[in-house]
Amino acid sequence: MNWKTEISAAAERIDGYAQVTPVMECRVPGLDDPIEMKLEHMQHTGSFKARGAFNTLLSHEVPEAGVVAASGGNHGAAAAYAAQTLGHPAKIFVPELAGPSKIALIKQTGADLTVVQGEYANALNAAQEHEAASGAMQIHAYDAPATVAGQGTCFREWDAQGLQADTVLVAVGGGGLIAGALAWFDGARKVVAVEPETSCALNAALQASEPVDVSVSGIAANALGARRIGGICFGLARGMTSVLVSDDAIADAQRLLWRSHRILVEPAGATALAALTSGAYKPQPGERVAVLVCGGNISPDPFLE
Repeated sequence: MNWKTEISAAAERIDGYAQVTPVMECRVPGLDDPIEMKLEHMQHTGSFKARGAFNTLLSHEVPEAGVVAASGGNHGAAAAYAAQTLGHPAKIFVPELAGPSKIALIKQTGADLTVVQGEYANALNAAQEHEAASGAMQIHAYDAPATVAGQGTCFREWDAQGLQADTVLVAVGGGGLIAGALAWFDGARKVVAVEPETSCALNAALQASEPVDVSVSGIAANALGARRIGGICFGLARGMTSVLVSDDAIADAQRLLWRSHRILVEPAGATALAALTSGAYKPQPGERVAVLVCGGNISPDPFLE
């Protein structure tokens, strides 16, 4: 597949539907040089997921039964928002660990929402059963070409905004976002995968040389809690640099973003930065580094009534 072509086509397709998110330069304690950050948590519904959802819907004929999606929360909100915007019915399945903030966000779109016991994998099973029974179109959270191409538009956009970094740090759950980064940069920049120690499907797959099931827990599990890395991501990610960070390091990075820049993000949104603030990833002298801030759906939502 020519990923550059697919991502460029996706960018044209979703133009006017997805937000162009801002970039900024900031300093991180302990690092000599400033880093670049792209604030993708300012995307529609609070995460990059809207890109893949819109690209999927705009590149396929949607059946009368509408769309179905399984999600830890952010993808469900994005799929529901895209479906609502384009006039399609949506059925969303999320696990209980999605939490009240993300569940409320999905409900605001008017989508038909079902909360299932367990984790993301259980929601995916329920969504697949609904797909088979109803004929609805599945919008996969991470392991589908249209999803990956849509997420890749984030990095194409960043390039156009003047990205200078040698290395880009990206948080990983199921792998759709980092697959988009790897597909777009295609070796032109180093991409570093950052995962929580307790939800590390890509790291485990790289260690095993094949996708394997992992247990999922921790403060970022409702966004980064995929049990197994996507096949597209694994195919693009072999041999890449992968680091793990603790829940405490993620929480520290959240606090840093708020205290230093008044940027309020969910744990997943601070995970890539945590690799720098904790020392899990140590840039070489003169290495220019960038961080993708991927999600802003904090829990509890301070304005949730």
